[in-house]
Parts: sequence; structure tokens; C-alpha cells
Amino acid sequence: MHEIAHQLVELFLKALPTVFIVFVFYLILRTFFFGPLLKVMQERDARTRGAQKSAEAAQSAAAEKIKQYEDALKQGRAQLYAEQDAARRKLLDERNAELKAARARAAEEVRVAKERIGGELSAARSEVQAASGKLSDEIARRVLGTRPSAGPATGAR
Repeated sequence: MHEIAHQLVELFLKALPTVFIVFVFYLILRTFFFGPLLKVMQERDARTRGAQKSAEAAQSAAAEKIKQYEDALKQGRAQLYAEQDAARRKLLDERNAELKAARARAAEEVRVAKERIGGELSAARSEVQAASGKLSDEIARRVLGTRPSAGPATGAR
């Protein structure tokens, strides 16, 4: 057993420089490679988070701008529709006023024409009544061949 222990001590002493070299290599790698690598990775993560936050802020700002644009567009459309409606109403009112004036002119022309026709009718009736007496006398004279007397029957018609 003593021999085995001796071999183990010898193996340990021969492995000691390798262990020492691996340990030094580990310290060197940790200091010069893994340390800066971890630092760079942490910076990259921080920048990525910052960029994500900036992107989210820009996205929310863009959404707000889009909302403002859509609101302004709605207001513009509403104003345009209101102006169009006012212009349409104005044109309808003007058309209604012109129609009312035209109807009034037409009614006045009809009234004047009725008065004129009524006057002409009265004049025609007067002429017919005046001429009817003369015509009846003329018809009687031609049929009878004599002249009727100017009595009350002729003047009454």
C-alpha cells in the first residue's frame, strides 16, 4: 500500500505543474477574455433594452400622431360636410324663393288674364244683347218681308 501511496504522491507532484498551468490559464482567460466578453454582453443587453424602449416610445408617439391626424381628418371632413350642407341649403332656399316668385308672377298673370277675359266676356255679352235686337228685327223683316214696328218687344231684348 505504501507503494500505491508513493505512486499517488508522485502522480500528484507530476500533475501539480499541469494544475498550476490550467489554473493560471483559467485566471488569464477569466481576466482577459470572459470579463470583457461579459461586459460587452451586458452593454449589448442594456443597449438592446434601451433601443426597445426607444422603439416603443417612437411607436407610441407615431400612434398618437396617427390618432391626431385621423381626428384632424374627421374634423376636416365634418367641416367640409357642414359647408356643403350649408351651400346646398342656400341653393334650395334660393330655388324655393325663385319658385315662389314665379308662382306669384304666374298667379298675377292668371288673375290679370281672368279680369281681361271677364271684361271681354261682359263686352261680348253686351254686344250680343245689343245685336240680338237688331238681328231679330232683321230676321223678322226678311222672313215676313215687312218692317216690324219699333215697339216695346224689340227694345226689351
